[in-house]
Amino acid sequence: MMQHPLDDFLHYLTVERGLSKNTIQSYKRDLTQYMNFLENQEGVNDWDRVSRTHIMKYLYELNDKGRSRATVARLLSSIRLFHQFLIREKVAGQDPSLHIETPKKERKLPKVLSSKDVEKLLSLEAEDPFTARNKAMLEMLYATGLRVTELVSLKVSDLNLMMGFVRCLGKGSKERIVPLGDLARDAVEVYLRDYRSTLIKHKTTEELFVNHHGNSLSRQGFWKILKAVAQEVGIQKEITPHTLRHSFATHLLENGADLRAVQEMLGHADISTTQIYTHVTKSRLNEVYRSYHPRA
Repeated sequence: MMQHPLDDFLHYLTVERGLSKNTIQSYKRDLTQYMNFLENQEGVNDWDRVSRTHIMKYLYELNDKGRSRATVARLLSSIRLFHQFLIREKVAGQDPSLHIETPKKERKLPKVLSSKDVEKLLSLEAEDPFTARNKAMLEMLYATGLRVTELVSLKVSDLNLMMGFVRCLGKGSKERIVPLGDLARDAVEVYLRDYRSTLIKHKTTEELFVNHHGNSLSRQGFWKILKAVAQEVGIQKEITPHTLRHSFATHLLENGADLRAVQEMLGHADISTTQIYTHVTKSRLNEVYRSYHPRA
C-alpha cells in the first residue's frame, strides 16, 4: 500500500499557502482521482515507483474521456505541486512530473452582457427585503467585479459607504480595496437601512447578504437569484455570476480604463489574465465595424 499524505498536503495548503476552502477542495478532488488511478497501476506501491509514463498515461486517459485542455492543465498543476510536496517531506526522492509539458489552454473569450442588458438586470426595484437585497447584490457585483465567493463572504464591516469602497479577501486571502459606484452604494444603503434587519430577524450576524433564514447566502443561492432575476427582466442569453465580473472588466476597458487599474480591481495576480478582456473589446470593435462600415 502506498502512503497517502494527502491530508498533510491539504494542511500545508491551508496553513502555509493560505488558500481558500474552495481551492483546497479542488486540490482534494484532483488528487483523489490521481491516487485512484495510481492504485490500479501494477507495481506502483511506493511514491518513488511513480514515473513520468504513469502521469502521461493518466493525462491521456483524461483526454480520451473528453476533458478540456484547461481541466487537464489544472490537474497537472495539482499533481506537480503534490509531487514537490512529497520531495520536501522526504516521502519521495524524485519528481516524475518535472519535464511534462502543460497543455496549452483554449483561449475562450468570456461572455459579457451588453450595456442594455446590464441596465435591464439592474432595473430591479427595492420593494421588499428580498428585492432590496437582490438589487444591492447585483449593483455591487457589476460595480466592483467581485467574484461570487467574495460577494457572499462580505461582512458589514467590509463596507465603507462614506468613502465609497468595499474591502474583500480574494484568492490566497489577498486583501484588496475596490471602489463602489454611487448607484451601488445607494442600493446597499437602502438594503442596510430599511430591510436587512427584517431578514436577520433577532440574530446577530456579521454577513452582509443573508438568506431568508438570516444565515449567510451560498454561491448556489446567489446563482439561483441571478437566474430568476434575468428571466424576470427578459434576458434570454445564459448568464452566470462570472458574466457580471466579465462585463464589469470589459465595459471599463471599452470606456478607456487603464489595464493595470482593472487588474488591481479584479485581483488578478498576473496581468496576462486581465489581457483577455482586451481581446473581447477588439472582438466587439470588429463586430461594430463590420455592421456599420459601408465598405466592410
